[in-house]
Amino acid sequence: MGQAAAADIATIGRISSVPAILQVIRELTGLRFVAVARVTEDSWTACAVLDQLNFGMQVGGELDLATTLCHEIRQAHHSVVIDKASEDPLYRDHHTPRLYQFESYIAVPIFRTDGRFFGTICALDPNPAPLKSSTIQSTMESFARMLALQIEAEENLQKTEAALKQERETAELREQFIAVLGHDLRNPLFAISASAEMLLRKLPDAANLQRARNILTSARRATKLVDDVLDFARGALGRGIPVNIEPCPDLADALRHVISEVQSIHPDRTIASSIGDLHSVHCDRERVAQLLSNLVANAVAHGDPDGPIDISAQINEGQFVLSVKNQGLITEDALPHLFRPYSRPASGTPRTGLGLGLGLYIASQIAQSHGGKLDVISTAQQGTTFTFSLPTRS
Repeated sequence: MGQAAAADIATIGRISSVPAILQVIRELTGLRFVAVARVTEDSWTACAVLDQLNFGMQVGGELDLATTLCHEIRQAHHSVVIDKASEDPLYRDHHTPRLYQFESYIAVPIFRTDGRFFGTICALDPNPAPLKSSTIQSTMESFARMLALQIEAEENLQKTEAALKQERETAELREQFIAVLGHDLRNPLFAISASAEMLLRKLPDAANLQRARNILTSARRATKLVDDVLDFARGALGRGIPVNIEPCPDLADALRHVISEVQSIHPDRTIASSIGDLHSVHCDRERVAQLLSNLVANAVAHGDPDGPIDISAQINEGQFVLSVKNQGLITEDALPHLFRPYSRPASGTPRTGLGLGLGLYIASQIAQSHGGKLDVISTAQQGTTFTFSLPTRS
């Protein structure tokens, strides 16, 4: 038996209505052998069997195709009905009734929904039976059409399950990728950063001190890129960026630290901030600080280099509202794509060292993981404002 036949047998075996169909045909016709057969150009294979004759056929059993009437049905695409083979003008001298010793016989073709021939529903018995003068043929043809629909549905289900299995296996590979990335890249980068910091404390000459600072800056930037890729991978896998939401009485200090850090890196930029009393906010402090860092970095990279950056963090009507405003303008066409991976706001000035274009995507994922939202408004008159809002807990 080939793989295709085995797959067809498995498909029929998974259709729960098939045994009931065979039993109804048995009772309707009086014929004691009923089967669903897969018929190809060179094989006849039993996919389902109801045998009360001890005919000896089981599921998976095969017949020489040339000895069967199903071979003719496959060629002619029409049903065959025989009440009494020994007196039938078409079949009294036919080899098949003599070989299998039946008098009554009925077989109807099964066509897939796209018109391809699948096989037959067939039944036989050594005794004659009045089959032609009843509705048996039309009933069995209806069963064949119903079975064709069920075969297609089952095959589609199997394809879907196979695709889901493949997706699960792919997801496992992605998980392994994340683990490798987190371990095999972050650890050596940490070692480089720690070594550079040690050199900064011990090197006496200015030239080597500058080299150590460059090493530390590059290591920190590489670490940030790795962190961004890790966060992107988690978001793309559909799990979202993990957060640990808890009371954050020191959230205001964490946000001020982010602003101070960006200001020290960009001393020529005007960064103004207004941080209110944030003691009632429940959030993941480090993730919210990361969100702010990404928004401010975006403002520095893409906003008007001569305009100020205004940062506000307040509690307003039961909402924690964090906003970052700059004097840049985002085109209307770019706004719908702004929070997608690898997207960057359009800028008239070429910029270098802008990372992977994941900052706004990661910021939006952090917002979603908190149950909040991140919005953006950009106009020629007011500039661009990103706003993260999160309900506070009473």
